[in-house]
Amino acid sequence: MIQILDWDGRTELLRREALAEADVREAVAEILADVRARGDAALRDYERRFDGVVLDRFRVSQEELEAAWDQLDGDFRWTLRTAAENIERFHEKQRRQDYIVTERPGTVLGLRSTPIARAGICVPRSPEAFPSTILMAAIPARIAGVREIAVVTPPGRDGKISPAALGAAYIAADDIKVYRIGGAQAVAALAYGTESVPAVDKIVGPGGIWVSEAKRQVYGRVGIDLIAGPSEILVLSDGESDPRFVAADLLSQAEHDVYATAVLVTDSRALARAVQKEIEVQLKALPRQAVARASIQRNGRIYVTDSLETALDAVDALAPEHLELCVADPFALLPRVRNAGSVFLGRSAPEALGDYFAGPNHTLPTGGAARFASPLGVDDFMKRSSFLYYSPAALAEVSDQIAVFAEREGLHGHARSVTIRSEGGAER
Repeated sequence: MIQILDWDGRTELLRREALAEADVREAVAEILADVRARGDAALRDYERRFDGVVLDRFRVSQEELEAAWDQLDGDFRWTLRTAAENIERFHEKQRRQDYIVTERPGTVLGLRSTPIARAGICVPRSPEAFPSTILMAAIPARIAGVREIAVVTPPGRDGKISPAALGAAYIAADDIKVYRIGGAQAVAALAYGTESVPAVDKIVGPGGIWVSEAKRQVYGRVGIDLIAGPSEILVLSDGESDPRFVAADLLSQAEHDVYATAVLVTDSRALARAVQKEIEVQLKALPRQAVARASIQRNGRIYVTDSLETALDAVDALAPEHLELCVADPFALLPRVRNAGSVFLGRSAPEALGDYFAGPNHTLPTGGAARFASPLGVDDFMKRSSFLYYSPAALAEVSDQIAVFAEREGLHGHARSVTIRSEGGAER
């Protein structure tokens, strides 16, 4: 049964880094080195060992993607299309504008954005690859202008990936490449490249502890989005919410895995008790009851506060991945929220709305990282370069100041590179 506690300001519950044990770190390092050295041969060995499948090829052909799309029923194809359109519409607004500053005579300063060339997307399987994750990552990458998009996801024991996931890939981006590999070995393939899998410039997407640790270890050779930990939800509610709805929303995250965290923060002890009872009722009907119950018992909490103001303080202290504001006027509370990955406003915006359909991204910072990190978006697939131009006259005007600055840091070569251009008074 989920615990009911008075809020005491402790933040340990969600401040959990996705840290691997020493044996996992060492095993991941070995896998990375092995794939780097042996390429496809190592991938085949690990797929046989971890996923129980013998593969003659890793890439899913374009014909297989098309066939998977055709195999889906019409209603689900419509759902995928609509979700993709919503995601695209939302992420199109994230495009950054380049700019140029010419306020000082003889100078041109600016910033320009360019897409990364190649992106890799990790998609977990539980029990099948998530089509929603493919849409949420591939569509922003396409909007950014990424030239090559590679999806890696572990196959089933039959060597296949679910038609739903392949169908999502088919509509997410043109010429997307999907590979039947998962785990640390997939991250290694994306980072270093193999005979079948080209190396990428950045790896994004969620995964378990092996994928997270592999991303941590290859960072620097490639970019990554974030180190994702177990999924989290925090519901902030007044006493007027339906306890059935709140319980269902908490369980929607608890069913992910036994490490997921579901938290209710409320100023109503009556609601706290009602939700506690309702969770027990709904658990009995949940197909993933064992997983959800273990998650609730391990990490579930109901915190009772003396006011909604204190409840908002608890939200910012916990910095959750998903935050639901189940109150009469959620827009009045929104400006008070500083730390949350994604905020769901009102009693009719369950977290699943964002997971699949509405448009905002569902790859979010976890483990309290919402204090400094953001949802996956178009920016994750872009890089920025500044540029500057000074005419000879403009440089001469400031050369003495630059030289003084450089010399204060003991870097006389820097100073000389500026002043030498003014010596003799003529440009050569």
